[in-house]
Amino acid sequence: MSGVQSTAGDVDVDLGQLFASLARNWLRLVLFSVAVTGLAFVLASMATPQYRAETRLLIETRESVFTRPDGSGENERPILDEEGVTSQVEVIGSTDILKQVAKKLDLASLPEFDASSEMSTISRLLVIAGLKSDPNELPPEERVLKAFREKLTVYRVEKSRVIVIQFSSADPKLAAAVPNAIAEVYLDFQRNSKLESSTEATDWLKPEIADLNKRVKDAEARVASFRSQSDLLVGQNNSALATQQLSELSSELSRVRAGRSSAEATAQSVRQALKNGGSIDALPEVLSSGLIQRLRERQIQLRNDIADLSTTLLPNHPRIKALNSQLADLDVQIRSQVEKVLAGLVNEANSADLREKQLIADLNRLKVESGRVSEEEVELRALEREAAAQRALLESYLTRYREAASRQDRNYLPVDARVFSTATVPSESYFPKIIPIVGAAFVGSLLLMAIFTLLQELFSGRAMRPAAGARVTPVTQVPMPARRVASLPDEEAPRSRVEVDEPTMAAQLAGYDAGQPAMVDVEEDLPVSEEPASEPVRPVAPITHGGISIETAAEKLIAGGAARAIFVSPEGDDAAATAVLVAREVADAGLRVLLLDLTASGAAAGPMLDGGHYPGITNLLASEAQFTDVIRADHYSDCDVMPVGTADPARAMRAADRLPIIMESLTTAYDLVVVECGPADAGEIRRLVGDGTEVLVSFLQHDDEIAYVADGLRAGGYEDVILVTPVGHRLPTTPQPTRSAA
Repeated sequence: MSGVQSTAGDVDVDLGQLFASLARNWLRLVLFSVAVTGLAFVLASMATPQYRAETRLLIETRESVFTRPDGSGENERPILDEEGVTSQVEVIGSTDILKQVAKKLDLASLPEFDASSEMSTISRLLVIAGLKSDPNELPPEERVLKAFREKLTVYRVEKSRVIVIQFSSADPKLAAAVPNAIAEVYLDFQRNSKLESSTEATDWLKPEIADLNKRVKDAEARVASFRSQSDLLVGQNNSALATQQLSELSSELSRVRAGRSSAEATAQSVRQALKNGGSIDALPEVLSSGLIQRLRERQIQLRNDIADLSTTLLPNHPRIKALNSQLADLDVQIRSQVEKVLAGLVNEANSADLREKQLIADLNRLKVESGRVSEEEVELRALEREAAAQRALLESYLTRYREAASRQDRNYLPVDARVFSTATVPSESYFPKIIPIVGAAFVGSLLLMAIFTLLQELFSGRAMRPAAGARVTPVTQVPMPARRVASLPDEEAPRSRVEVDEPTMAAQLAGYDAGQPAMVDVEEDLPVSEEPASEPVRPVAPITHGGISIETAAEKLIAGGAARAIFVSPEGDDAAATAVLVAREVADAGLRVLLLDLTASGAAAGPMLDGGHYPGITNLLASEAQFTDVIRADHYSDCDVMPVGTADPARAMRAADRLPIIMESLTTAYDLVVVECGPADAGEIRRLVGDGTEVLVSFLQHDDEIAYVADGLRAGGYEDVILVTPVGHRLPTTPQPTRSAA
């Protein structure tokens, strides 16, 4: 028989015990609520009825398109934004407006607005004790304003330009008269403000306009005087005469230069044709000469005559010789005429050159004159700008003065607000509402008393119970007969738990002492009984094996920089604890480790997740979940777990081709991926192997079957097969709190 001792603070709140205290103290709750409700009813019945009325104002621009001043567009209209409307709320509640309303309605004569006339005995005692200020110390006007502000509420309707003026009073007629009076005084106040603004504008504009008239005359006189003194004659396009002449001479010079270049080029072409003896008929100047055209026609006629006579006469016939002589004379005449054309072109080029030189001289003279004129034009434009600015300002002032004066004379001053809902005399009081007050008193008192009762029960300690995951420490062990204890049936847990007092192999895996009871998992189909077993479970004797320990295997994986560790357990689920222990050892060393459970029964992930069923690798293969849905934290270490899952294994196996991709993704995200495969051979783990893979065989007893499996893996291409056993590995005596423990 063993016992446990809870450490300080390892307690939970027993909600059932806590809320049961309400049922035990129901009479006290009801009596307190009834008492508070009765008191609230008496106070509400004795309270003076209060009436409330309200007037609504709409802040908008009352200026129309027909009366808006000239030149004031949409951008110059008053800004009626949220800040502007809120400012009008403050104006309505200002002291000046309230004073005018109080004087208009003679509120000082009403007892409701004089606190000194309605002081109760309790208030007088408080004043005598110094716990309350004496109203008589304040002037009567301030007492009225103070009471006025307490009963007045002015606010802006959200997301609108509507201002609501509310007033409450014991007199319903007064409750309606005050908001209407405030709205009327506010509109008069705005109208007077605009009148004052117009008056100030006309008073300021009048002397300014007189001064501007004088300044405009002086500026225009300076412009005229400077223009006459500088001889700045204005030509076409409002430009100076010298500048206009300079432009015309530049155009003429360009034309003369173009004519000279054309004449020189033509003369050069004619000269080249005469020098080389080429055809001169193609030259445009030759073709345009009438004499040369007539000579060409005569030449053609003579050639035709010679051709006709050559058919009947010999070449030495006098007639033919005469015609040939005339033909030669025509060639000489044509050449002479071409030379005359050439001389004319040369004369034309020389004339154009002389004209160009004359224009260049005139142009240089005008450049100097234009420079002087430009300098004077700069000063002239400055004087003209000054005069134009003064004139524009004068015209603007005159326009504004006439508008302000006309509005003042005609008394047209539109206010940017209007009353669209006036206050009416209320027929029902808004305070007190007896039913809501009594109901609120009952619910509030009941709730407060319930909270008080719960706190009383909680602080008394009666609602506390030991925490389910409280840390325990071993105490003196008392040997007891061996017995089996069956757990309650659970649809989600495929295993039961058996308690034995003999040091079984499962106890060695769990790391408990030999004399300490240990919990091991057995299949559900084992016989379970609450009666003592017929014979105790025999202890497993220590064995000698050729494998390495859990610690050595973890050190070997860390030192070798392994990315994947594939565990094969020929002995089935009993040896699956090896992968769990190695993964936890590596995780404790500070590496990011994931355990992938590929056993059929989930023997590896079950103890790490306290036997819960969660989505896992089969759901991921069947595309029913994402990585974030299937990766969970080990309840007892920093290791992450991917369980078998809840999907149909047959459907998941149809997507087995995705397993290498999943392994590659996990290898990228984690420092080490530990895979528990259960009883598997070399071919079955082929899809899981990648770069940096270590294959390990876990066993409890080293026998021929283990050696046969290891030889089979080596024959399948995995030469460095490591044998690992959990025998001898010891867990901490006191269970460590889980990461989810509060």
